Amino acid sequence: MKSDVAALKLLVERYQALKKEIGKIIIGQNKAIDLILLSIFSGGHSLLIGVPGLAKTLMVHTIASTLGLDFKRIQFTPDLMPSDILGSEILDENNHFKFIKGPVFSNIILADEINRTPPKTQAALLEAMQEHTVTVAGHHHILAKPFFVLATQNPIEQEGTYPLPEAQLDRFMFSINLEYPSFNEEVEVVKNTTNDEKPTINTLLSDEEINDFQHLIRRIPVADNVIEYAVKLVAKTRPNTVNSTETVNNYVDWGAGPRASQNLILAAKANAAVNGKYSPDIEDVQVVAYAILKHRIVKNYKAEAEGITEKKIIESLF
Repeated sequence: MKSDVAALKLLVERYQALKKEIGKIIIGQNKAIDLILLSIFSGGHSLLIGVPGLAKTLMVHTIASTLGLDFKRIQFTPDLMPSDILGSEILDENNHFKFIKGPVFSNIILADEINRTPPKTQAALLEAMQEHTVTVAGHHHILAKPFFVLATQNPIEQEGTYPLPEAQLDRFMFSINLEYPSFNEEVEVVKNTTNDEKPTINTLLSDEEINDFQHLIRRIPVADNVIEYAVKLVAKTRPNTVNSTETVNNYVDWGAGPRASQNLILAAKANAAVNGKYSPDIEDVQVVAYAILKHRIVKNYKAEAEGITEKKIIESLF
């Protein structure tokens, strides 16, 4: 127990240092950075949604640099094939099949503009994201730990895109909206990016430390009433059930599944841990609820016609 208390204090220190280091490059976007770090410490994946020019790719690259992890960027395009992600088997000079690893064999995968590639290629990531393994030609290959997929998506450009299927969306712990910077933040961005100075990013964590912090977060105890609150919150998103709200019944086709409940508790544990708390409370669940539930709620035609947003639906749950 004493060692866990010391480890928790170290996690708080590392978390604050990480945010400070990332802030050398990324101005603003504090909520997005918080959620990405929470997903990493929880062992989850994140989908970043924002218009062009909000530094989505730079943000992921900067975070990977501070964590000292192997980083690969995959530019998703309409002609991308599953083998371009997973790897493939080739015949060597001795007529033996040899497996050439694809970019998925890395610690952090940046799936850039993930909705620009067809479903067949999108699905190539499903096993890797859930099982942390890859199957090629009947052979299983285990991915390195830690392993995270941080995907980006442009919400305003729909031509030539393929919406992510619900099964794949459910693999992402968080759906994170990146907002436009404030006036002062944008002034700071322009100042920092139009000169010849390049800040040096220091590596603050190793892969072994990240794995240790992930295990630490899973060991954090949670009171039964907090778990019950999280499960009930998810149950409320399922239309025409005992717990559903009137708003959900009117505007939702499908609600969130059990993976949302699991993610709520894991993310609440991580949020409590980075804030120096020994156990999460209901407030910690509420902090992460929107980013976990938003992409798991399927609205109906009535919601689309009346302009009802996921945010309004989730607010009705509280």
